[in-house]
Amino acid sequence: MEQLKSRIEAVLFTTAKVLHIKDIAEILEEEPDKVEEALLELIMDYSSRDGALEIDDEDGYILQVKEEHMDIVEKLCPVELKPPVLKTLTVIALKEPIRQSYLKELRSNAYEHVQELLDKGLISRTKDKNGRSFNIRTTPKFAEYFKLKGDLRSLMKSDINKLLATSTTED
Repeated sequence: MEQLKSRIEAVLFTTAKVLHIKDIAEILEEEPDKVEEALLELIMDYSSRDGALEIDDEDGYILQVKEEHMDIVEKLCPVELKPPVLKTLTVIALKEPIRQSYLKELRSNAYEHVQELLDKGLISRTKDKNGRSFNIRTTPKFAEYFKLKGDLRSLMKSDINKLLATSTTED
């Protein structure tokens, strides 16, 4: 049983995604009942020690860092953004400060994206003067994430000037 637990641990560690018992059994070429039994023991092993890792079993099984240690992970690992969220962040960065209602017109899933970007600390949101919408802007964490130095407007102007300089020399 100990060897099977170790093998299951290796699978969960290397895949870093949610797996179901049948998936793990298939990968290890083991009976699902045996995998389930070993997996439950492995979960108990992790929960009985005071470590930084746990096996979450909410929608399948995944080896993950406990919530109380996520601040360390966020400092060390870059934030992963899905392409639609990245597009919304791009609109925010280029048009900041931007009203959330206007952003919604430009990007249909903006509300979901805004919440994710807020959670990741890449944007901030403040009530506008009317109190009916929010003004959204990027944060210093955004600049850090994209390794930007200086203010975004200056960066955009310098990029435009570089582009103009190369296009005039090529004419």
